[in-house]
Amino acid sequence: MLDGTELDAAYLRCERLHARHGRTYYLATKLLPRARRPAVHALYGFARWADDIVDTPPPGTTPDEIAARLTELGGVLHAGLRRGHSDHPVLAAVVDTASRYDLDPVLFKDFLAAMRMDLTVTDYPDRAALDVYVHGSAEVIGLQVLPVLGTVAPPAEVAPYAAALGKAFQLTNFVRDVAEDLDRGRVYLPADELAAFGVDEDLLGWCRRTGRTEPRVRAALADQHAITRAVYDFARQGVELLRPVSRPCVATALVLYSEILDRIEDSGFAVFTHRARVGRARRARVAAGAVARALWARRAS
Repeated sequence: MLDGTELDAAYLRCERLHARHGRTYYLATKLLPRARRPAVHALYGFARWADDIVDTPPPGTTPDEIAARLTELGGVLHAGLRRGHSDHPVLAAVVDTASRYDLDPVLFKDFLAAMRMDLTVTDYPDRAALDVYVHGSAEVIGLQVLPVLGTVAPPAEVAPYAAALGKAFQLTNFVRDVAEDLDRGRVYLPADELAAFGVDEDLLGWCRRTGRTEPRVRAALADQHAITRAVYDFARQGVELLRPVSRPCVATALVLYSEILDRIEDSGFAVFTHRARVGRARRARVAAGAVARALWARRAS
């Protein structure tokens, strides 16, 4: 078993992964009470680490080798979850967090299953098929973080909103990253919903090659935009069910990430020429407004 210093080092590694890959989430996490932040870093850091295994492997790595790495990762993680501790320099923090907050091991299993899907599944025929992937890749993150945030209502009542927020974040990525995903040979937008606008993968590929958003594609993306907005609207209802000290963090992440949709819409859905971002100044303004609410909530708790 790692000593306290080694466990702290594992949490620090997770925090660095979180900071490098999730600027909006990392900024929002700073609004949490200090004692709650390491657990969120551990969960998001682990998710990004596993995602990198799939999306940014060393050159020449085969799908079978990536699958083997995921299998090894899952084996070490679940062995640690069974024991309640791990000696792994990163997973130690994840296992410690899971133990402290009594996280269901099935959530980790579902997440890794979604990561494996990226090795073999390149598109999704309909929303139901995509939802299977989104549950493992995104909804489970919201469900894992929920016990860390705490609730003022029964957790089972708040869980659908937590899952929905993770889903909204992921659906935002799918609209924003169409071009990047095409480069990896993947399409995360349901094929039947695209087909309703006369769009298929060949047309998306043409948009990628030319840097133009063809009118049918623009209409299809606007439809996906509206679907994602509706998920945010549902998820927003859960913010007031969290502990007051956690609300500024989640509200800030929700506002900033949903504004990526605004940037996409403002550009005329020009997702094939640039990656929509919320600027640093805007992130700072939103976070500054949330700081006062976070401090007030801590004093009142």
